[in-house]
Amino acid sequence: MAYNEKVADRIREILAERKLKKVSEKNMFGGVAFMVNDKMCVGVIGDDMMARIDPEIYELALEKKGIRAMDFTGKPMKGYIYVDKTGMSKKAQLEFWIDLALEFNKIAKAAKKKGAKKGAKKKA
Repeated sequence: MAYNEKVADRIREILAERKLKKVSEKNMFGGVAFMVNDKMCVGVIGDDMMARIDPEIYELALEKKGIRAMDFTGKPMKGYIYVDKTGMSKKAQLEFWIDLALEFNKIAKAAKKKGAKKGAKKKA
């Protein structure tokens, strides 16, 4: 599945405006994920934006127009939402969701690296 490059470009523009130090892109879920400080923050899947937000506000977010649970695996993932075009048609709307994801990114835990064993020490 291809992802919407226009949505990705809009996200790139906003992330650049935020002058973040460590942003990278990673192909994932058939789309693109924007990693901030090595943690998944936002992304584009199809025509929708995916955002990783604080699980404490997840239920409230689902009540907003254009927002639905991220159920990529068939099971909703608490703290991950999809934002469709009605939830991000204006720049201010898109900025709102990106800023929520960036705020949570500050306290979010990074995913464990594959192959890393608990308690294992790196060789010098």
